[in-house]
Amino acid sequence: MLKQWMRGIGAAVVVASFVAGALAQEQRGTRDEAIAMTKAAFEHIKKVGAEQAYKDFTYDKANWTKKDLYVMVYDGKGIALAHGANDKLVGRDMSAIKDANGKSVITGLIEAANKGGGWFDYDWPHPQTKKIEAKATYAIKPPSGDGFVGVGIYR
Repeated sequence: MLKQWMRGIGAAVVVASFVAGALAQEQRGTRDEAIAMTKAAFEHIKKVGAEQAYKDFTYDKANWTKKDLYVMVYDGKGIALAHGANDKLVGRDMSAIKDANGKSVITGLIEAANKGGGWFDYDWPHPQTKKIEAKATYAIKPPSGDGFVGVGIYR
């Protein structure tokens, strides 16, 4: 009887692990979702103006944070103008920030935007797990033409 009970508990743990893993995957944004959110952010800036849009991206989590996706906006010098995952970064010069492998993150994102938009790959702490993970951010120039607006995915 005890063996059957232990096997049942073991099976339940295995099933729970698979379910938890599946739920974690559902909470990750996709490349298509990141591109769509970036384009929506661009349009939102045009519609309500930069100042209001940047506040929205930073503080309106209900509309501008989906799964693990969030909007960030930086000017061409690397100053954070909006950041959906960390409002304490707004106004700070992040141009010297490098990832765990020494890649210049903000500079790379500005360069991707300057080339007409695209993806930039780097390693970054996941906002939910706090673990360093591979990340790719889709970056385009904002309506001002200076810096980038972007949304990243954890891969």
